[in-house]
Amino acid sequence: MVIEQIKMPQLGESVTEGTISKWLVSVGDKVNKYDPLAEVMTDKVNAEVPSSFTGVIKELIANEEDTLAVGEIICTIEVEGGESPQAKTEAVAPASSSSAETTAPVDQGNKARYSPAVLKISQEHGIDLTQVSGTGAGGRITRKDLLKLIESGNIPVAGQRMEAVKVEAVVQPEPQKQEVAQPVSTSTPKPSSAQPVHIPVEAGDIEIPVTGIRKAIAANMLRSKHEAPHAWTMMEVDATNLVDYRNSLKDEFKKKEGFNLTFFAFFVKAVAQALKEFPQINSMWAGEKIIQKKDINISIAVATDDALFVPVIKNADEKTIKGIAREISELAVKVRTGKLRSEDMQGGTFTVNNTGSFGSVQSMGIINYPQAAILQVESIVKRPVVMNNGMIAVRDMVNLCMSLDHRVLDGLVCGRFLQRVKEIIENTSKSTTSIY
Repeated sequence: MVIEQIKMPQLGESVTEGTISKWLVSVGDKVNKYDPLAEVMTDKVNAEVPSSFTGVIKELIANEEDTLAVGEIICTIEVEGGESPQAKTEAVAPASSSSAETTAPVDQGNKARYSPAVLKISQEHGIDLTQVSGTGAGGRITRKDLLKLIESGNIPVAGQRMEAVKVEAVVQPEPQKQEVAQPVSTSTPKPSSAQPVHIPVEAGDIEIPVTGIRKAIAANMLRSKHEAPHAWTMMEVDATNLVDYRNSLKDEFKKKEGFNLTFFAFFVKAVAQALKEFPQINSMWAGEKIIQKKDINISIAVATDDALFVPVIKNADEKTIKGIAREISELAVKVRTGKLRSEDMQGGTFTVNNTGSFGSVQSMGIINYPQAAILQVESIVKRPVVMNNGMIAVRDMVNLCMSLDHRVLDGLVCGRFLQRVKEIIENTSKSTTSIY
């Protein structure tokens, strides 16, 4: 019999860790290859982790609500045949240990296999990993261990003689900082500490535990706000022609197609068209370079009672309004029935958020990291408007609110982009626009 390891998979682009929300198996259970083992939550998706082997569950290394880096072991399975674990270990063991390894604690066999996230943070902050005692399974050093050390200021540096630093508690991590080409003054203030605040609980107060997915959302939003210098702009749009056109079609469309023709589909199509004309907006910050994406993949925010998911409409510029409306409907159903897959969440290049669905008329969205911008489509409301001829008329007006990463984008290009979206929406009518 051989003991095999199941590790935390990467469930999306830029995902570095996941939270075990629920185990679907117990120690001693017989499982087949591809059977689901656990439900895992990240800031991008809620998915099941399948077994890579047929065998018997030997040990559940991670507990429910534990957050592990991609590549960390979550459980072990006993399978028949194959090479023994000892032989496999000896096969990969080096002939001699480096000087750095000899200074590591006895536990080093587990901790030496650092995750990519741990290596990245240690390199950015000059942390000597041989002097760190981790809290992960088998003494593994986790991303949260390093973020805790950085926050405390007690960073072990190579060459210093000190005892291994023991990380005793894990707190909400500060976001990793992107390196910049130009030197940064050492007097630059750091983001405020994420230490939890003590709040007295009075009679009648309700304490609500923070779920793994809420923690993941919080961490991603915190990273976006701390790393990306947000700027904000808003434009007022006359959507009267769009409202009249859509209202004239919606009943017949629903009867024929079986799903709703929403206003949001028209806005997503307008944004996709404008992104094609202003490709600078369809970009991402990557440290010393900016990546301008070829494909136009629109992320849309879909909320449940306790979580927010951001599925993606791929190649939105190539789809009709009908096609976009269908995808919006299908993705929303997947989210609310728990059937959203990891691939449904990947590849987004720009986010459009339908904040108007709950009556908002003005808001500032947090950018969906690592994208460069997010557009909030607010509620369409009837308002008196002064027309070009000086007359006052009641029109259907909507505010488009755009948050942008000022490292990537400037006000000029964003203003022109929003002006183009405004032009498309204001000229949407039966005579100019086809939904097919």
